[in-house]
Amino acid sequence: MNVYSLSGPSGTGKSTSALVFAHKIGVEALIDDGLLIVNGVKVAGISAKFEKNTITAVRRAIFTDDVHREEVKKALDTYKVQSILVIGTSDKMTKTIARQLELDAFEKYYYVEDVRSPKEIAKARFIRQTQGKHVMPIPYRQVEQNFFKRLVQKGKEIFSSKREKIGETTIVRPDFQQEYIDIERHVYVELLTYCCATQNIIHKVEQVQFNFGELAQATITLQLKLPINYSLPDRLYELQKTIQAEFSQHFGYELDAIHLHIKSVVIKRKS
Repeated sequence: MNVYSLSGPSGTGKSTSALVFAHKIGVEALIDDGLLIVNGVKVAGISAKFEKNTITAVRRAIFTDDVHREEVKKALDTYKVQSILVIGTSDKMTKTIARQLELDAFEKYYYVEDVRSPKEIAKARFIRQTQGKHVMPIPYRQVEQNFFKRLVQKGKEIFSSKREKIGETTIVRPDFQQEYIDIERHVYVELLTYCCATQNIIHKVEQVQFNFGELAQATITLQLKLPINYSLPDRLYELQKTIQAEFSQHFGYELDAIHLHIKSVVIKRKS
């Protein structure tokens, strides 16, 4: 069996990228948070995200329970798994998992920085800290929803570069994820409005729309002052950079897109 390790701190988006990365390197199976996932489908195990506290979650993830461990080992034989990616928060953790499941030695160690950009990692950390959301790389129908009373929602379907469906994700908020900061949408809107309103070329901020889905985007409609005796593209680009810097300073990650719409210009009359 070909065995690989993927590690990185909790909340950096390993599970989000796992299906795509495994497909990219030609690996059919994943071990993630106590689950054995083969070709995008859970076939054995119990998720650590079902646990009530972080201590029991870690124990579940590293297969300290005999029944749990033997179930997964049996499934590895039953499904004749030939290649597997073991996911954990560190090399030490993935080595422990591999030892518990009696897997072969790792052929290669990968890290979250190999599969996600710094921008993606920062955004993933922000989502974990402010929303308490965790991603499971299995279909929604395979999640035992009674365990997640606070939040269970469909993630997204995962496709290869050839538009072949290789799996799905589900978003959950485990019981042990009790500490998170809920930031309401109007907070983002107020910051974006302030960033624009303080610029001397802006007469009025007409509208601010903020979308925090798969992409974090801002769409801002503006009125400009006359005269426009400057390079408009350059000044709007500077405004985008200002917004990006302020957003990053306050929230710790960058927006994926900033759309500036100029609705009209207004003559500023002297009294």
